[in-house]
Amino acid sequence: QVQLVESGGGLVQPGGSLGLSCVGSRSDVSIYPMAWYRQAPGKQRELVARIRSYGGTDYADSVKGRFTISRDNAKRTVYLQMNSLKSEDAAVYYCALLLPTTTYWGQGTQVTVSP
Repeated sequence: QVQLVESGGGLVQPGGSLGLSCVGSRSDVSIYPMAWYRQAPGKQRELVARIRSYGGTDYADSVKGRFTISRDNAKRTVYLQMNSLKSEDAAVYYCALLLPTTTYWGQGTQVTVSP
């Protein structure tokens, strides 16, 4: 089992910035890809950004140029820096550890974008 603990969500105004963090409980999380997903009310969970163990990244088109995913393997932590936030970015953000046969999820952290 792996526990993923997110932090950093909150309320931000449109155009503002927010950073999320996710710490994994197992030392081997550093060898697997990790990702951030989000789910807005009434919508399906969607991939926001993904980072491979060596640092290669992928982003949803809707966040390219605004969000940055990074990781610190020594700290078993993945980050999501969100800039130029829009109202449509509001959602619960989930950290995910992408193992070959299963995905572990964090508990989620709420991001609210409102004036």
